[in-house]
Amino acid sequence: MRRRAPYGSWTSPITSEVLVEAVVRLADPLVDGSDVYWVEGRPSEGGRQVVVRRAADGTTRDVLPEGFAARTLVHEYGGLSVAVRDGTVYFANFADQRLYRVDPDGVPIALTAEPAEPAEPRSVRFAAPVATPDGRFLVCVRERHLAECVVNDLVTVATDGSGAVAVLASGHDFYGTPALSPDGTRVAWCSWDHPDMPWDATTLYEVELADGGVAGPARLVAGGPGESVTQPRYGPDGALHFVSDRTGWWNLYRADAGASCHEVRALAPMEAELAGPDWVFGLSSYAVLADSTIVATWSSDGTGHLGRLLDGADEFVAMQVGYTVFGGIRPSGAGVVAIAASPSAAAAVVEVAVPSGVATVLRESRPARDDAGYVSIPTAFEYPTGGGRRAHALVYLPRNADFEGPDGELPPLVVAIHGGPTSQASAALDYGIQFWTSRGFAVADVNYGGSSGYGRAYRERLAGAWGVVDVEDCENVARALATGGLVDGARLVIHGGSAGGYTTLCATTFGDVFAAGASYFGVADAGALARETHKFESRYLDGLIGPWPEARALYEQRSPIFHTDRMRTPLIVFQGLEDAVVPPNQAEMMVEALRSRGVPVAYLAYEGEQHGFRRAENIRRTAEAELVFYGTILGFTPAGEIAPVDIENADAIAPPARPGAGGSGARRASGGA
Repeated sequence: MRRRAPYGSWTSPITSEVLVEAVVRLADPLVDGSDVYWVEGRPSEGGRQVVVRRAADGTTRDVLPEGFAARTLVHEYGGLSVAVRDGTVYFANFADQRLYRVDPDGVPIALTAEPAEPAEPRSVRFAAPVATPDGRFLVCVRERHLAECVVNDLVTVATDGSGAVAVLASGHDFYGTPALSPDGTRVAWCSWDHPDMPWDATTLYEVELADGGVAGPARLVAGGPGESVTQPRYGPDGALHFVSDRTGWWNLYRADAGASCHEVRALAPMEAELAGPDWVFGLSSYAVLADSTIVATWSSDGTGHLGRLLDGADEFVAMQVGYTVFGGIRPSGAGVVAIAASPSAAAAVVEVAVPSGVATVLRESRPARDDAGYVSIPTAFEYPTGGGRRAHALVYLPRNADFEGPDGELPPLVVAIHGGPTSQASAALDYGIQFWTSRGFAVADVNYGGSSGYGRAYRERLAGAWGVVDVEDCENVARALATGGLVDGARLVIHGGSAGGYTTLCATTFGDVFAAGASYFGVADAGALARETHKFESRYLDGLIGPWPEARALYEQRSPIFHTDRMRTPLIVFQGLEDAVVPPNQAEMMVEALRSRGVPVAYLAYEGEQHGFRRAENIRRTAEAELVFYGTILGFTPAGEIAPVDIENADAIAPPARPGAGGSGARRASGGA
């Protein structure tokens, strides 16, 4: 029989240890003959990213020795940093950003030189390598941090250790993940220029290769203003495939060898998204198999699918795999390998047989757990928002096999905001969400206007409206759930990281819906971000707010730091002190403003962390601190032994509202002028 206890105070087996214990972050599966490789990010090793090889007999071993980590810092966000060819592994090393080669049973050998003096360490970086069929060269993206600017180009790097580097393409601001034809004679890539981001406008080019260099002029295949092209892939017959949103949806296209940009054809068009925004290198949502069958994942109404498209067919045939979220799809002997997950299954490297759809797990991201009675399954929730529009969220209700709430009490709600802001909330099992729901919170994981997964028009709702549309959609999902009697309208909180942190700060500064908030490395001064952030995002805000400095007044209007007189909502702030995307001064300015205003505030800053936390002890401390903070504000006592949080201006915390009062508005949870 379940016990009655206040929401938020429930004992849960999903502890902060579960968030990190024996957990790895899986990424970038690659196939080399009968062997499968992937990258594991290990919080238990300080976030080190290790290349793992799984042989045909099922045995696994680490390819990289201690002291090496496969992680690139190109675009700061990184992504694919590994290539494999005939048992030899090539990788970008995190510590120095140089490329290395590891022969079977060998040790890493540097392929690129240290930056020449007086350049800073890690000032020459490489990403998205792919090896030529003969193994003599890597084709990859290079990023050089020079004294006056950052320069990106596409290069080949000799694999013999000579350090020879040849430029294949230059002149554009950015280059995406390159693709090589099966015979190694052609390379394709996407480019884009400021102020566009890769989901705004890109161009797809192809060039012939010979002996590690260019053998002819580059040819435009697709793309241009208003069209986002991504993920070029060659089929076994040499045809070039790619994804484009020219119809308003990221769909699949094919360009036969030598075709002009007007001679590409759509493959299985539909109102669904077959790709996502290129925040990192190496995203792969489809694979072309040896018989020209295409296996792809797509998102429709926020739900993921996997299917196959036979050569010459005009629509995908869905495959029942047992998973609903897929990424990193690569062809394998049996079908494809991928990273897969579902609302009840954490991410795993799987091999999916084609056509049967039978999935074999090669590596789980965490040990199997019997948490069935404590895992909340999300429901797709569509709700009305500003301007007569509709917005989307994944809603998780509290679930705990041992507890239920008191009669007449409704649960508090965490409104979770993904980063980006051009990104998407995923339905994959996330113990970071279950940490809350198993303690008695409801969670709304919001796909506000501007999110991907719902077509280009939905993505472009945020054009010029960042800090308005996202905040409006987050407030309205809270109101809708409270009005519907699912959550307590007096106990609504909001949290998010990066761009989600900005939305959190805007919502808690300009609005009165939320009783508290948690900002993870959030933006407090959008103008400072426009001036100070790294090259990849340095013009991103042109489209989200307006060009800097011409739109200075609008930046100040949208930046919480310029409106400290309106700050009354308690806030807890988390920040990595080596964050180059959102520098620590953003968090520190906000904390100081709250402190001086007498608003309850807590600040946790972590040495050695960048944009997103990777160290186990910091991940644990962050989850527990946020829970304690909400308990103090909302009036419940979290279960277990959790270290206290130093809340400045704690005497300004108002008495908690009576749980269960319901309603669609939030109380003010703090004092202040």
